[in-house]
Amino acid sequence: MTDQDLQMKPVGLIKRFACMFYDGILLIPVLFFAAVLVVVPTSMNSEHPYYVLFIAYVYAISFVFFAWCWTHGGQTLGLKTWRLRLVTSEGQPVNWKQSGLRFIGSCLCWLSAGIGFLWCYTNKERLAWNDLLSNTYIRRD
Repeated sequence: MTDQDLQMKPVGLIKRFACMFYDGILLIPVLFFAAVLVVVPTSMNSEHPYYVLFIAYVYAISFVFFAWCWTHGGQTLGLKTWRLRLVTSEGQPVNWKQSGLRFIGSCLCWLSAGIGFLWCYTNKERLAWNDLLSNTYIRRD
């Protein structure tokens, strides 16, 4: 098997979840720090009139975290650890629009109780909803 064949081989769900776990380990302290910046001075809680804006802020921080990694080298900590890279379907670097679509697709995958990720078992290229929506895929590096 050549290096090119290995790069094109679909990445399975177990490796995807391992990457998500690693990324979660890094994202939790980022979100904690971002939340403290708002919660402490405003006494934010679920009954606060701007709570919906706070939730949007948390999602925005999460998006920037992932999109920055995806658009600057195509690798989050999890992808780097497992020697994977996010690229477009043409093998090019991902842009901010594709990152936004991928983030939305990932949220939909989670909101569907994981069905969006399990979709990769019904797709011959092993693409999940977030891959299909953003026209991107994870390749081996």
